Amino acid sequence: MAIEFQSIFIVGCGPGSLDYLTPASLRAIEQAEVLVGAKRLLDLFAASPAERIVVSAEIDEVLDHIAVRANRQRIAVLVTGDPGLFSLAKPVIERFGRTRCRVIPGVSSVQTAFARIGVDWADARIISIHKEYPVNYAQLTDADKIAVLCGREGSTKWIADHLLSDRPRDRRIFVFQNLTMDDEQVREVNSADLTTLDAAPSTIVLIIKGKVLP
Repeated sequence: MAIEFQSIFIVGCGPGSLDYLTPASLRAIEQAEVLVGAKRLLDLFAASPAERIVVSAEIDEVLDHIAVRANRQRIAVLVTGDPGLFSLAKPVIERFGRTRCRVIPGVSSVQTAFARIGVDWADARIISIHKEYPVNYAQLTDADKIAVLCGREGSTKWIADHLLSDRPRDRRIFVFQNLTMDDEQVREVNSADLTTLDAAPSTIVLIIKGKVLP
């Protein structure tokens, strides 16, 4: 079966700093005629002459803009971190199909967070509470490693109340904000700290069982 022309590139842009973009990602962006992404990501490529489409909450509208251009222009859809982890990649591929899209992986914020504390993440449970809180969170509480992508008001308090309510003392909690950026912050906190923490949109919380870390 012939593969259709791939005009839509879904590009992982890393956690935030240009230092964490791969050469493959940079090439795709440089060759694009249309850039689609959050304003923060588009601003990283201010020198690009490509047309810009800012992603808003109206995802269907963004997809319609891509559809108008996809048959005649090379499009780069910019996503934070890795496209395979809670990104715009899923609705784009659902709309246009896998054969029309080429996904270029990137460095995820989860990878970066675990790297900062020198812990592997092969067995980590990863959840996002950007848009809504998970219903079946109880099954997570016994995991050795949990990574939570925050980014909404009250998210860290929810973690303290639901993921740490039973056995907070045998867990170590790390908070990462603005990873790879000039104002990056990495802190170890306790569950009480989480209830009052003002979490930036790019905040990640790692919950690690004490036995994992010396």
